[in-house]
Amino acid sequence: MLTTDENTEDDNHLEGTTLFDSGNEYLSIDQYEQAIQDFDEAIRLDPQNADAYYNRGIAYYNLGQYEQAIQDYDEAIRLDPQDALAYIARGEAYDTLDQYERAIQDYDEAIRLNPQHADVYYNRGLAYEALGKTIEAERDFAKAKELGYTP
Repeated sequence: MLTTDENTEDDNHLEGTTLFDSGNEYLSIDQYEQAIQDFDEAIRLDPQNADAYYNRGIAYYNLGQYEQAIQDYDEAIRLDPQDALAYIARGEAYDTLDQYERAIQDYDEAIRLNPQHADVYYNRGLAYEALGKTIEAERDFAKAKELGYTP
């Protein structure tokens, strides 16, 4: 038999999952403000849900709120440091803010976690190019192409 605390925890998890799914639906139709509201609630109910932070970060990014997106990606990475996609997304946010060195650090980690991700090599190449590091950029563009990336 479940105790009251266990019932509440199960209810919160179920409600959090429903809100997370709803947030994803809003995200998929570019309704970012509504997605953020649902992810806010999902996080309130399940603050250990790394995917909710990651997805809310995507919504913030698409609204041009890059610093807020980075904060959510930070939390997603803290909760799940093996999630290459969170490093990629944070790297893209840093790229958008012209913080290329930080973007490269995140792309490096994403490549360490998943060395077959062609887009990351291409993105890192663009960051190197922005810093005037032509040799590194060309190396990454070649690797991206080798892995099947086509711009």
